[in-house]
Amino acid sequence: MNQSDARPYVWMLCGSFSFAVMAVLAEYLTHRPNTFCDWQTVAVFRAALVTVFAAVLAWHAGVRLVWFHPWRLWVRSVSGSCSMVGTFYAFGNLHADNVVTLSNTFPLWVALLSWPLYGQAPGWKTMIAILAGIAGVALVQQPHIEAGNLGVFAALAAALFTAIAMLGLHRLHDIDPRAVVVHFSAVATVFCFAAFLITPRAQPLDRVLEFGVLFRLIGIGVSATIGQVFLTLAFGRGAPAKVSVVGLMQIVFVMVMCVWVFDRSVNATALFGTALVIAPTAWLLTRPKSTSAVKLDATSVDTPALPHSAPPRAPETKSGNATPPLSTPQLRP
Repeated sequence: MNQSDARPYVWMLCGSFSFAVMAVLAEYLTHRPNTFCDWQTVAVFRAALVTVFAAVLAWHAGVRLVWFHPWRLWVRSVSGSCSMVGTFYAFGNLHADNVVTLSNTFPLWVALLSWPLYGQAPGWKTMIAILAGIAGVALVQQPHIEAGNLGVFAALAAALFTAIAMLGLHRLHDIDPRAVVVHFSAVATVFCFAAFLITPRAQPLDRVLEFGVLFRLIGIGVSATIGQVFLTLAFGRGAPAKVSVVGLMQIVFVMVMCVWVFDRSVNATALFGTALVIAPTAWLLTRPKSTSAVKLDATSVDTPALPHSAPPRAPETKSGNATPPLSTPQLRP
């Protein structure tokens, strides 16, 4: 890519905007007190529609789908599905800007998980970044934590599952990214439908047939798919580390949309806390050495989100061996 080519970053901004639209629509439909749909219903539509759209795109491109092997594909899809369920539970209990901020803490979880899983202890700079991120979460979510709102812990758990998915993604570089997206979305549909069946719901299902509700549900699937397309374009042409940081603009987009759509004010404490989350996350995404067990160069970082999704083709080293990318999920909350 030409150094002056700004298209990948514009595409990433467009993708982040699309995912932000999805997040705001999810809050509009699920958040109390004016709930139109239960979070389980929205999650099923989200996963199922993206499965259909992704499968059509893969079929049109002649991509060979993969279902049963390798087992790491299932680790990625199952952990990503858990992330999606946690993310949409959080949408039903928190504001969208809070959910998106929390779900974007996954690089902090990657840094922490690399220690017990790979024996790679984080350095003092990484520890400062992690502590800053934790402080930011505490500032942003203090009222919800004090109230015992489980949505906070669900969103953080979603980020944790996202990190688990990321740590195994570098072994999937030989599978077409679109095939990974289809597999993940299909598995996520099963998980979301299971949550729909076994967890309590308050809203009657026939509300889905209301024009405004159905229109927004379809909008969630369409915006998520558009975001996926732009995300794939961005990582196919741009420097992944820089594209990843541009993707954090999703947090800003969601905050602005919430002010506009819900007439919500943003206090200085929340802004400062959000900055404490974004800054160390951006640093971890662009640092020259990976926090995973595999040594990566700074250009091999890829991006969700949440909750929740496949890495681009791995770049080759001078020796001809593929350098596996550390990827964030292409399904973002």
